[in-house]
Amino acid sequence: MSLKAGIVGLPNVGKSTLFNAITKKNILAANYPFATIDPNVGVVTVPDKRLDYLNNLYQPKSLVPTAYEFIDIAGLVKGASNGEGLGNKFLSHIREVDAIVEVVRCFDDKDITHVEGGVDPIRDIEIINVELILADLEVVQNRLNKLGKKVTMTKDKQELLEINTMKKCIDALEKNIPLRLVEFDDQEKVILKNFSLITYKPIIYAANVSEETIAVGRNEYTDKVSEYAKNENARVIVMCAKIEAELADMADEDRTLFMEDLGIKNSGLDKLIFATYDLLGLATFFTSGIDECRAWTFKKGMKAPECAGIIHTDFEKGFIKAEVIGYDDLFEYGSELRVKEAGKVRLEGKDYLMQDGDIVYFRFNVTK
Repeated sequence: MSLKAGIVGLPNVGKSTLFNAITKKNILAANYPFATIDPNVGVVTVPDKRLDYLNNLYQPKSLVPTAYEFIDIAGLVKGASNGEGLGNKFLSHIREVDAIVEVVRCFDDKDITHVEGGVDPIRDIEIINVELILADLEVVQNRLNKLGKKVTMTKDKQELLEINTMKKCIDALEKNIPLRLVEFDDQEKVILKNFSLITYKPIIYAANVSEETIAVGRNEYTDKVSEYAKNENARVIVMCAKIEAELADMADEDRTLFMEDLGIKNSGLDKLIFATYDLLGLATFFTSGIDECRAWTFKKGMKAPECAGIIHTDFEKGFIKAEVIGYDDLFEYGSELRVKEAGKVRLEGKDYLMQDGDIVYFRFNVTK
């Protein structure tokens, strides 16, 4: 599955520094607005100790972790929805992502300029959110305008559904309410898929703090962000982009020691990856053997044939059965043979809901 998370925020809040850490790419991270002119795209692998275990167990010729894209989108400013700071161009890139990571500056530093003159994370969040709301409002209103006379004359059920859905969106957006906070039924959700509305996308706030704050895990600024996010039912990840950049350049052993010295168990990047996965309702299944051990991303609630189709469309078309071993069972018994002897291998059919950590061999048959 192709998954994308867009990193947004005001200029000079640490977006590009964080992106450097995520992808280990050396992009420009300058102390002035619009240092990032084009969206920078990088692929990040998802850390998974289960895949490490499978690698040690099978010693495969190839090891393929699951991954998704992070897109660093140039700093937005007030008026972006009207084209300020090349805003329209950047807003179009946000429409392409599955989730939004909004980086918020939560530290004081007189040597790093702030586009709004001082540190105020809630003001910054609201500036970004207003611009995204205005951008969505323009899209929805344009669609309603294109429907023209149908708004008052149509009796077609599908057209009425779309018109009413657009009006519902406009009503919320004009009240400064992001669409992710609005209740939509299943039919309305189908309509919304056609428009890639930005404020309908799930969001995580990444509170960028100083090196001194990271060991404590919070400060007065992050507390404000957490309270704000709580009202949106959103997640907050406290991290230090500068430290993440340093960790990215270290060997595994040095990284572990450095984190121990800082008093942190997981890097901010790992926490961000896991939070994004959870936000999107994702999980992982595995295929394993001496040729390849591989992690595959799927959406929770998918059935076995759909997951087979992630590997290859023929697997879904000709699906017969799924031979499934739970990761916990394999870890407990130590080999496939012992799992089989314990009667823990399952044959599942077309209605089986895949579970996180399933190790699967799909049986299929495709006739020409």
